[in-house]
Amino acid sequence: MEFRHLRYFVAVAEELNFSRAARRLHMAQPPLSQQIHQLEEETGIRLFVRNKRHVELTNAGRVFLEEARKLITQAQHAVDAARLAQRGEAGLVKIGIASGLGEKVNQAVAEHLKRFPGIEIQCQDVVSTRQNDALRELKIDVGFLRPPIDLANLESEVLFEERFFVVLPREHPLAKHPELRLKDIANEPLLLFDRSVSSGVYDKGLELYRQAGIVPKVIATATDPHEEAGIILVTSGKGIYLTVGAVVSHPVSGPKVSAVPLSEPGATIDVHVAWRKNEPSTAILAFVDSTRRAFARQA
Repeated sequence: MEFRHLRYFVAVAEELNFSRAARRLHMAQPPLSQQIHQLEEETGIRLFVRNKRHVELTNAGRVFLEEARKLITQAQHAVDAARLAQRGEAGLVKIGIASGLGEKVNQAVAEHLKRFPGIEIQCQDVVSTRQNDALRELKIDVGFLRPPIDLANLESEVLFEERFFVVLPREHPLAKHPELRLKDIANEPLLLFDRSVSSGVYDKGLELYRQAGIVPKVIATATDPHEEAGIILVTSGKGIYLTVGAVVSHPVSGPKVSAVPLSEPGATIDVHVAWRKNEPSTAILAFVDSTRRAFARQA
């Protein structure tokens, strides 16, 4: 049995007239009658009771009609879904978001869903340093991250530049300053989270201290300032953070800490969008394009 047999059968079953069904199918009547006979022979099911004047479905034919319609509908759905996927309008895109970038990335997601409402987007928090591996291992399809980028295996584009800022308790005297220099916080203990979280931010922060000729009083910690545990360290007076990304917009941290921009020369870091080289998926590449559009409007 071939798929065309189902279409022929449904046409005859709905018209209950071979001549009308043949016209509907744009074919001659004898070949249609032959195809229906062949279908009954191959299935071993008598689908119609017919004579020269009358065509009627058997009980088995009525059951077969219901199932045939489902198969035809499902087949058309499969074709439509494949066409949408080919145009990048359907499918799944998995994105990784580094700490503090959620608010920015949300703009790209909103832009894409406006263009392609049939796309499914899965978001997950993935620290910058691990996104290179996650992209190579197909755990995510598009990454929003800070350097370094594995340029041997990945494509990337700079989306925007982030400024470093100092996270300190809201009641701290320095919290009222519009900007700070490193000399202003030279005596403040520096909470330094693990380099594996974001090696680019880690290295750039220490480089800024070196360029300023200041040796920070480092307190190593497993938490970063985007976590509630990190905010507790700040508010309890353990130290300050030098970091990037949204922190004070967090509903818990907002009333408790301040983020004061660092005016030190070069106190910025790039944020990238990255994806695999030679990516074949039109759905993934369409999302990258939506990201470009979203951030171009912000430039």
